[in-house]
Amino acid sequence: MSLPRSNYDPRRVCLNPIPDLNLNFGKHRRTIGIYLAGALFALANWTFLDAVILSAHANPPYDDPQIPPPVHVQFVDWVPGICSLLGMLIINLIDKDRIRGDDYGDSTAVWRARLFLFIGFAFMAGGLAGSVSLLVLKYVMMDYPEQYTYYGYANVSQNVALMLSAVVLWIAQSAQTEYDYSLTL
Repeated sequence: MSLPRSNYDPRRVCLNPIPDLNLNFGKHRRTIGIYLAGALFALANWTFLDAVILSAHANPPYDDPQIPPPVHVQFVDWVPGICSLLGMLIINLIDKDRIRGDDYGDSTAVWRARLFLFIGFAFMAGGLAGSVSLLVLKYVMMDYPEQYTYYGYANVSQNVALMLSAVVLWIAQSAQTEYDYSLTL
């Protein structure tokens, strides 16, 4: 099967054309981004809290009720999420004009804003790395059943969703609304 000659473009890589997603939300782009970031934040914390509640109510196997569940969510499981949450707060509390250098104030303000931005991303990267290492060392290497490894997967998914939420909120807050005016000449 070949394409008609009028639709053929020799620069194409794929046989089937990739649809052009023209997502132009207009004046509601910023609002949609903020709500999407909030939904990702809620999903992240709901996923981890689901694992915490399942861990708190884990029952021993039915065939041997004397054996307790092999693993529970403890404080060490909370630390990566707390680090990612602190990183998200640090990143989104920084004034975007200070990072770009649009401010005419203190000359070291740009450097300090960029330093805090780096610290925020370092907290988030540390949270993600901690959750992945916790998943591997505590849940996967101990060869627990799937119902217990879910605790580690929920921790990693919480940190990934918190990182995505921070990025979406950063982009949404950087977008101009219809009420912002550019006064540059």
